[in-house]
Amino acid sequence: MQLVRGLYNLRPEHRGCVLSIGNFDGLHLGHQALLKLLREHAQQHQTHACLLSFEPLPHEYFNHQQGKAGGGRLMNTREKISVLQQLPAGLCPDQFLLLRFSEQLAEMSAADFIQQILVDALQIRALVIGDDFRFGHGREGDIEILKQAAVQHGFAITSLPSQVLDQCRVSSTRIRKALQQDRLADAAGMLGRDYQICGRVAHGDKRGRTIGFPTANIRLKRSTSPLQGVYSVTMHTAEHDALPAIANLGARPTVAGTEVRLEVHVFDFSGDLYGRNVCVAFHHKIRGEKKFDSLDALKQQIAIDCATAKKQLKINNE
Repeated sequence: MQLVRGLYNLRPEHRGCVLSIGNFDGLHLGHQALLKLLREHAQQHQTHACLLSFEPLPHEYFNHQQGKAGGGRLMNTREKISVLQQLPAGLCPDQFLLLRFSEQLAEMSAADFIQQILVDALQIRALVIGDDFRFGHGREGDIEILKQAAVQHGFAITSLPSQVLDQCRVSSTRIRKALQQDRLADAAGMLGRDYQICGRVAHGDKRGRTIGFPTANIRLKRSTSPLQGVYSVTMHTAEHDALPAIANLGARPTVAGTEVRLEVHVFDFSGDLYGRNVCVAFHHKIRGEKKFDSLDALKQQIAIDCATAKKQLKINNE
C-alpha cells in the first residue's frame, strides 16, 4: 500500500482509480466489508483501489472550531496505516490518500468536492461508499447527488448497506461507546479483533521500578481515548507475539500526573523495549483509575491488580 499525503503529491499513475471515502476510524467489520467491495470493483475495472481519508477527522475539526471536547477516536493515523498494511490482500487498498481537513475542505460544496477531487484530481472510474456517506459543506452531499454526478461524469457508483451485528448497526460511535462502558468484548466483536493502542515506548519517570513494577511508557498520539483505568492486556512487538501484561491508561493522579499515558507492566519480562514500536491489546477492565494516599498503598493495589490480570489472562503462577 502506498501512502499519498495531499493532492499535490498525486502522480499520473495515481489517477483513474476506484475510490472509497470515509473516516475509517477503527477499521471495523463495516469498513472491512467496504474494503473488500472496493478491491473487487478495482479488479473489475482493471485498475487500483484507493482509500481517501482525512486528518484531523471532520468531526474533530468541527468540535475544535466550536470549542467542544471530542468523543475520542479509536485509532490515530499511524495506527490506521499500520492496520491497513496488515490486512489480507483481498482487503488492503493499493493506495491511501490522506487529506488535511482544513477550512478550505470544510467550506467546499458537494459539487466542488466532486469536480475538484473526484473528477479533476483523481479521475475516478468508480466510487464505492457506505449508504450513510455525507460530504460537502453542511453535509449537503449524499448518495443521490453522487448518482447524478456519476451519470454526468461517467463513473460507476456502488453503495454498501451498513453491517449489522446482533441486530445493531456496526459503527465507530457504537464501538467507542462500548469501550467507554467497559464492554470490551462487544467492541472486539464489532472490530473483528481486540481493541488495541499502538505507539513507541519512551522513557518515563521510572517510578514503577522503585515499587517493583517497571513499566513500558507509551505516549498517546491522540487528544482523548475512550478507555481509562487498569486493564489486563497483551503487548505485541516485532519479536514477541503476545506478552501478557497489565496496563494503566490515565493521568496517574497518585503522582500528580497531568499527561495521559499508557503504562504497561509486562509479566516476567526483562528485555529492553525502549524505542520499540508496540501494540497493546485490551482484554479485560480491572478497575478505574484512582488516587492513592501513598506509593505503598499504590504498590499494594498493583499487586492485587496483577493477580487479577493473571487470572483473567489464564496465566499459571505455579
